[in-house]
Amino acid sequence: MTRQGGAALAVLGGADGAISTCQAASRLGVRTICVDLRADAPAVAHADEFLNVSTRDLPRLVRALAARDDLAGVVSPASDVNLPSQLAVARRLGLPCGLSDGAVRASTDKGHFRAVCDRLGLPGPRYVHGEPERVLRAAPALTFPLMVKPVDSSGSRGVSLCLEPGDLPGAAELARGWSLSGMIVAEEYLEGRHYTAEAFVADGAVALIGVSERELTPPPLFITVQHVMPGPPGLTEAVRGLLDRVCAEVGLREGPLNADLLVRPGGEIVLVEMGARLGGNGLAELLGLVHGVDVVEEYVRTAVGMTPRLTPSSSRHAAVRVLGAGREGKLVRVEGEDAVRALPGVVGLVLAASPGDHVERYTRAGAKLGYLTAAAPDRTALSRVLNEAARLLRFDIGEAP
Repeated sequence: MTRQGGAALAVLGGADGAISTCQAASRLGVRTICVDLRADAPAVAHADEFLNVSTRDLPRLVRALAARDDLAGVVSPASDVNLPSQLAVARRLGLPCGLSDGAVRASTDKGHFRAVCDRLGLPGPRYVHGEPERVLRAAPALTFPLMVKPVDSSGSRGVSLCLEPGDLPGAAELARGWSLSGMIVAEEYLEGRHYTAEAFVADGAVALIGVSERELTPPPLFITVQHVMPGPPGLTEAVRGLLDRVCAEVGLREGPLNADLLVRPGGEIVLVEMGARLGGNGLAELLGLVHGVDVVEEYVRTAVGMTPRLTPSSSRHAAVRVLGAGREGKLVRVEGEDAVRALPGVVGLVLAASPGDHVERYTRAGAKLGYLTAAAPDRTALSRVLNEAARLLRFDIGEAP
């Protein structure tokens, strides 16, 4: 980085997952430009500037950013959909970027990621992907139940569990509706325990990693409720080896890496999907709490051309609990916010909704009310913190207008 004092960082997307990046950049003295079509996107208030441009309108985005002489980097925190724009902007403007075409495609096409795992000989479900019509023809030959997903959506949007062939047409139509490309994937449903890996890659290999136990809502929604880190030590090292192989295959050289995985009853590890970006819902912060490394700050440093500092300095237990509404309606008030923030062990409380907002029942990741992060020396103490925070925090939701 050559312009540290007056450097600016373009943050593609203003969802709540970008808030921590804006805050970390501010601590480092780096200005942030939040790029989004929505002026009321949650991260806009945390950025130094707002650029009202679609992150997918590449010509206009490049023109706007190329006019600046202070731009030092571009990032897409917690968002797969903006990774292609991040790579394109970085290449056209000569900005630092550890992404590759292969890493971006594996992050934005679930069917392609399954093909990557096949090439590496990694275990996984049988699947078929492509246009909905092709999937509808081929999927009945798979073993039911099946998961049907858009290839390029996230947050469980457009995902269905099909118990029998008659469920496929509706599932395919739902998935098509959530897919930018119109492509979908159907894969055999595998039983097992769900985990998420949050990692940071340096020089083409995983330099820092944490595996979290992932609690989900029951099928067919599979929405994240909570992450607790660290996971079993043996599992963490096994996953590190798998991700090193994936990085080499897709050409990911530097930056964050997030992956969902499943451990089957016999112990087989299945990589479900990956994203070459920070995990959402505070997962990057979780990795940092466990290892004593400010992962989001190192993400910003890497984005502006500096060398990340990824040496662990501590070992703790930490958790992220996602906050969701039990029903649709108008958020009237939030009670206990100050008490929760002051609670020993609570590290952060991010609220994605404010009184007066219309809120949905928590049936998709984008409908969350926010998330809470906490840390403690051991699992027992961590559970006490989470339970006390749940007792104190209340969302008063009235009838929908």
